[in-house]
Amino acid sequence: MNPEKIATSRCYAGEQRRYRHESDTLSCSMQFSVFVPPGFSPDSPVLYWLSGLTSTDENFAQKAGAQRIAAQLGLVIVMPDTSPRGEGVADDPEGAYDLGLGAGFYINATQEPWRRHYRMYDYIVDELPTLAEKTLGLTHSRRAISGHSMGGHGALMIALRNPERYRSVSAFAPIVAPMSCPWGRKAFSHYLGGDETQWAQYDATQLLASNPLPVPMLLDQGDADEFLREQLQPERFVHAAKTCNYPLDYRVRAGYDHSYYYIASFIEEHLRFHAQHLR
Repeated sequence: MNPEKIATSRCYAGEQRRYRHESDTLSCSMQFSVFVPPGFSPDSPVLYWLSGLTSTDENFAQKAGAQRIAAQLGLVIVMPDTSPRGEGVADDPEGAYDLGLGAGFYINATQEPWRRHYRMYDYIVDELPTLAEKTLGLTHSRRAISGHSMGGHGALMIALRNPERYRSVSAFAPIVAPMSCPWGRKAFSHYLGGDETQWAQYDATQLLASNPLPVPMLLDQGDADEFLREQLQPERFVHAAKTCNYPLDYRVRAGYDHSYYYIASFIEEHLRFHAQHLR
């Protein structure tokens, strides 16, 4: 089924759009946002942006200020939701923000009651690109991927597992070692069960040990991030990259926190980084 366009707004001579579609992968109705730059053509490059905990497809579009630079660069940005939604989709019974709705973690759940709907890895890697690129009329495979926090985890992990699909990857304050932090351990134990050998396929730091094909990579971290030490632990990923000689551009931002003010401050650098590799 073709997606239904449910909103569109003129933006920097391009269009900010929102679509709804029925997802076979997630067994529910999903929404995603797209920025279409001026001068769009079937050969326009595309960046997939993955948002963090509690976000929807609209947070980045409304807060990051990415459209101005994307318009200059001729860059399409596709912004999916962070989890399945709707009636019958499992959620944390205690209403926690780090499990269930808004907290899909970009993995394929194997445990009840999650496994029917929480298949965000397959959705991001396969279903969404096929649908979005067909809808937009794109005729190429020039893709990049980026994200923030939980979405940074998703971007790094997906690029490392699928290096042939992406020309570049970047992340703002990513959860680089979910097997070693409270957010990741909680989500993985619920979605994947107690066998931690099944978790490693979704942990970017663990994936580096398999010496994957290199993808140009930019990792961005504010040193005043309130989640830095307990949840994000970027030093684990940086050390793993050095150990296996994986090319990594790691930038530490003095005084910046975890918020969208931080993302808005440096999103231009990331978009130009991706544009360079998407040419």
